[in-house]
This record gives sequence, structure tokens and C-alpha cells, in this order.
Amino acid sequence: MEKLQAALEKARKARGAAPATVRQKPRSAPPDSDLAQDDLWGAIPSFEVSDTHLHEQRVVTRNAGPSAAPFDILRTKVLLQMRQNGWKRLAITSPMPNSGKTTTACNLALGLGRQKDLRAILMDLDLRDPSIHSFFETEPAHGIGDLLSGRASFGEQALRIGNNVACSMARKSESDPTQLLLAEETVEVIDQIEATYKPDIMIFDLPSLLVNDDTRAFLQNVDCALIVARANTTRYSQFDTCEREISEQTNVLGTVLNAYMNINTVSEQG
Repeated sequence: MEKLQAALEKARKARGAAPATVRQKPRSAPPDSDLAQDDLWGAIPSFEVSDTHLHEQRVVTRNAGPSAAPFDILRTKVLLQMRQNGWKRLAITSPMPNSGKTTTACNLALGLGRQKDLRAILMDLDLRDPSIHSFFETEPAHGIGDLLSGRASFGEQALRIGNNVACSMARKSESDPTQLLLAEETVEVIDQIEATYKPDIMIFDLPSLLVNDDTRAFLQNVDCALIVARANTTRYSQFDTCEREISEQTNVLGTVLNAYMNINTVSEQG
């Protein structure tokens, strides 16, 4: 594990900051964007999930406390760095599966939800193996494929936890995720969601980069990415390839070293 941690630091210093990648900003908002944001968000159906289930899934940030502290540190670092750069869209991925990326995404979203002046959107784009609905023990009325292909609106497909976190969850795996993630219509749908609901941050839970081409297909649509590596499991060569490929398409926000003495540590880039 110490070798991986040292390698991460060495690679970060050697490579330096990734060249800034500027995502094209969303198109102008649709006509209904002048509706009060409170009304728009309030119209999203809400759901409840027990603290017991969340803790079983290692989602610990709905309430402040010692177990939430590492993710709260992550939340603050992510938020401050994204604000400084004017970024809104964050991808969360990993080199290989079972690194804790979805756990990180869910904890980050609920941690942001405790900031009453913020609004966050969490989208499950791990379309071959979606799992956020399992973490939250609920399913939407429409699948995320229906949303991205325009068969359902965000207000119909998303569910809200608390007052200020909207979750776009999948019901099942998609048969051709890459085709969906590459589609121009998907870009237009996400632009419209951002323009209409005006979230402070959009979090996209993406597949592990080295497993298939789904994440590569979507990275051009985000402002930055967070890489989740797992101590004693992620190889340095896997991390290095992952970081290099991400930096070719967007900004690498940082790295979370997961399962290191049960504490998530963040290595900022640049």
C-alpha cells in the first residue's frame, strides 16, 4: 500500500497539472427556466431511506459525525476547488471495479445535501452495472435510458432525497451504454437539466475506466474527474493509465485513496 501511495505522489509531481480542458457551456435555458427554483426542486418526487440501510451500504454522510468526517473533508476540498475554477460537473471513476467509487459518489452527494444553500444532482451513468438504486433502496418510475433518450423528463425520472439532492437512478442495465453515452441527444438532455434546475454541482458516477469504453465516451461532457483507487488492490500501472487517459479529455481534480486505515485521503492535482 505504501508503494501505491508513494507512486501516486510521484506521478502527480512528475506529470504536474493536467492541461486545462474547457467544456462547452450548456445552451440557453428552456422557457420554463424562469420558474422559481424552489418550485422546480419541490416538484421532484421525494423518497426516504433508513439510516440503517445507508450504514449497511457505508453511506454515512446524511448526518454529521466522526464517520462522516473523511467524506466531509473530501466534500469541502472538491467544492472549493470546483468553485475556484468555475466547474459544475464532476465525474467519479476508478481504474478497476470494487474501488469504492459509487460509495464515494453517494457519500459526497449526501454530504453536499447538508449544505442547505447548495443543490446537487447525482446521476448513475454506470449503465452496465448500475447500483445507486441499491444504495438508496429505491427505484425511479422511469429508467435513466428513458431520460437520456428523451422519453422522460428529469422531473419525471429523478427522485429527491432531502430538499436539495436529486438522484437520477437506473432501474436496470442498458443494452448499449456506449451508444447512449456518445449520443448528441444525451449531451442536450444534460445541458437542459443543468440550465433548468441550476444545480451547484452535478456528480456523475461512471464505470471503472479500464473495464470498457463507456467512461471514455462521456468524459468530454464534464469539467473534472475524481479518481478512486483502492489501497492494496489498485496497481500503480492501472492508476497511471487511468489518470493519463482522463487528463486527455478533462481535468483531473484529485485522487481518493480508499480503504487506507479506513480513512479516505485526497491527493489534489496541480
